[in-house]
Amino acid sequence: MNRIETPVRIGVVGLGRFGRLHALTLSGLAEAELVGLVARRPESLEPIATELPGVSGWTNLDQAIRESTAEAWVVACTTAEHVRVTRRLLEAGKTVLLEKPIADNLPGARSLAPLVLPESRNLMLGHIVLFNSEFQQLREEVSRRGALSFIDCVRHRPASIVADFPGENPLHAAMVHDLYAVQVLMNRAEPTRFQACVHRTRSGAIDVANAQLQWDNGPLATLTASYLTPSGMPPRGYDRMEVFGDGWSARILPNPRPIEVWSDVASWPMPLEIRAAATGPTGMMAEELRAFCRVVRGRSPVPVGATYADGLQVQEWMDRLSVSMGS
Repeated sequence: MNRIETPVRIGVVGLGRFGRLHALTLSGLAEAELVGLVARRPESLEPIATELPGVSGWTNLDQAIRESTAEAWVVACTTAEHVRVTRRLLEAGKTVLLEKPIADNLPGARSLAPLVLPESRNLMLGHIVLFNSEFQQLREEVSRRGALSFIDCVRHRPASIVADFPGENPLHAAMVHDLYAVQVLMNRAEPTRFQACVHRTRSGAIDVANAQLQWDNGPLATLTASYLTPSGMPPRGYDRMEVFGDGWSARILPNPRPIEVWSDVASWPMPLEIRAAATGPTGMMAEELRAFCRVVRGRSPVPVGATYADGLQVQEWMDRLSVSMGS
């Protein structure tokens, strides 16, 4: 039985694009009750107050913990603040859904270990790809059809990111999602070989990252993440994943979703499988938050790919790939 009789009281820390989506999605879930919002500045609270009237807001985390009724929190603030905020919430006895990565450096990520309960019962990592319907079906196909020989992941994002977010490496900002997906498909097996390289623009910015992972029993994974797509393509670029096993293969195209609209220009209204509409949230973020509610209530374990140990493993992979590419 997956229904939760008593809604889980949840707060959200961070009201950027993803934090806002978390808040709007939680407000429409029967399994959850959105009871608090925390932002760094009052100006960040004001716009969402009109969308979510009656939800209390704070600019001080400690005050929010004291005054709100939240038993669990979603941490969607900047990566640099992840460890500080998550540590404070775990110390206060709260259950946390932390948007990945755990931290912007491996020592920081490891510093949370003393506060994480066995089986990561009080800390689940945000990993919406895990709840994408196409990826879920792919996992079932892999489980049913047998071991993989080759995985190929492509994740292209707009070329404008190079100028809009100077210094952002597609390995950390884009490829990380596919690294988590590969981790799940390989059932957490540790690769034995890491290799990576990058392409740089004339100004020296990294606009393409390419990586290879190989396991000692033979499987190979290649991953490419870029900031290359021109303005006429979907606004969040596109994703593709192909897998090959013994006598079978499969492909998913999870971004953008199939709907396309044309008028004077083409548009892709659903770049991701996320809808936080007033009629009820659907898609991978809604399913992730439902899973989090079950974790808070002790009805389900944290899924493979979303535990603290999983996050550390992928962060270690990224460190090794960064060394390989010289970044």
